[in-house]
Amino acid sequence: MEEKKYLTIVNKIGYGAGDIAGNVVYALLASFVMIFLTDTVGLAPGIVGTLIAVSKLFDGISDVFFGAMIDKTHSKMGKARPWMFYGYFGCAVCLIAIFCIPADISPFAKYAWFFIAYTVLNAGFYTANNIAYSALTALITKNNHERVQMGSIRFMFAFGTSMLIQAVTVGLVARLGGGAAAWRTVAIIYTIIGVISNTLSVLSVKELSPEELSECDEANNGEAEEKYSLIDAFKILVHNKYFLMICGAYLLMQFYSATLGMGIYFMKYVLKDELIYGKFAWAINIPMIVGLLVTPSLVAHFKGMYKLNISGYIVGTLGRLGVLVAAYMGNIPFMFVFTAIAALGMSPLQGDMNALIATTSEYTRLTTGKRVDGTMYSCTSFGTKVGGGIGTAITGWLLAASGYVQNADVQPDSCINVLYIMYLWLPMIFNLLITFILIRLKVEKANEELRAKAK
Repeated sequence: MEEKKYLTIVNKIGYGAGDIAGNVVYALLASFVMIFLTDTVGLAPGIVGTLIAVSKLFDGISDVFFGAMIDKTHSKMGKARPWMFYGYFGCAVCLIAIFCIPADISPFAKYAWFFIAYTVLNAGFYTANNIAYSALTALITKNNHERVQMGSIRFMFAFGTSMLIQAVTVGLVARLGGGAAAWRTVAIIYTIIGVISNTLSVLSVKELSPEELSECDEANNGEAEEKYSLIDAFKILVHNKYFLMICGAYLLMQFYSATLGMGIYFMKYVLKDELIYGKFAWAINIPMIVGLLVTPSLVAHFKGMYKLNISGYIVGTLGRLGVLVAAYMGNIPFMFVFTAIAALGMSPLQGDMNALIATTSEYTRLTTGKRVDGTMYSCTSFGTKVGGGIGTAITGWLLAASGYVQNADVQPDSCINVLYIMYLWLPMIFNLLITFILIRLKVEKANEELRAKAK
């Protein structure tokens, strides 16, 4: 029997465009905040890394908090859309503030300014916006194929935005005269784009009514939605092994992204051409977008997400191994080729991750009788922010320990060796660990068995 369809192509594209807004924030910070703070503001990478790590302690609390708040929200706009809409205005202000650190204040004040702006952005506004955006996958359609399509379209916009930001930012800053003023102007331009795309995304979809979401719900047999506390929500999360696996995969995926973000240092000090960073962004993101386009068809071909995701990450791991070998050979064209192969292999998981989380949320509903979509989708924001933040922090510590000299024409050998580790070895290791997690992530099969038992 064919599943009911809920969305038009306009709804799907409109929803996906919301990730332009999220990646205006994420891509700019992940790729450039460290080099901005070290080489323009003059802050020490080790201290910056520590501040980012401390900031992430707040994120672990706020993700579950905002997820539970979304579940409890009842408004004319629905549960998630109000948080997505209003939260982004705070994101815009905080992002600009990070790139507006005054030059005439003390070093301590500069660190404090960055820490406050970064923490309020990530633990507050970005959390509210991103969890709400992800939760919409389960709130605007009950059709799993549409959820996969939404995930693919969403991440096509995400990687397209990241690609453009990574490709043009260095050149744009230089064209605007370089220095702190240029970075500030770029941040303002990006946030305007983010506000517009976020608003259009919110207005392009409509949440299903609570009655329609609960229709044919075998777990609660049509009963009213059960209320639960934040502590109850946390207990539900930690007892869902598949949720914990997805959180682990998300963390590793963001570690991967953070180490690749250090590519700007690798290009500047190892390859001696920081503009080539943008070319690698094309090599990563174009294959990702191509892979996302075909992910819905591949999910249908593989009869689910499990085998597809494992196969893809095996290819992704081998691709990063190829990048490593090509780099030590000094063969930049081969580095481009294997970078593209790795990105193509990793794309299915990016495309079906939202559907995978929705399936994991379904596992909770089948085992506990509780619908906790907002809380479940907190893993998206948790993994993105905590993983990205800790990954960035680790790279900062490694830079400091390596003897990195800000803006030096020639870095010490110890620093060059660390850059090789961060940009080549760590991404391959993270991909391998994700593959091991995916092998155990059999949530689709578990749901089928639970439904069979319920009949």
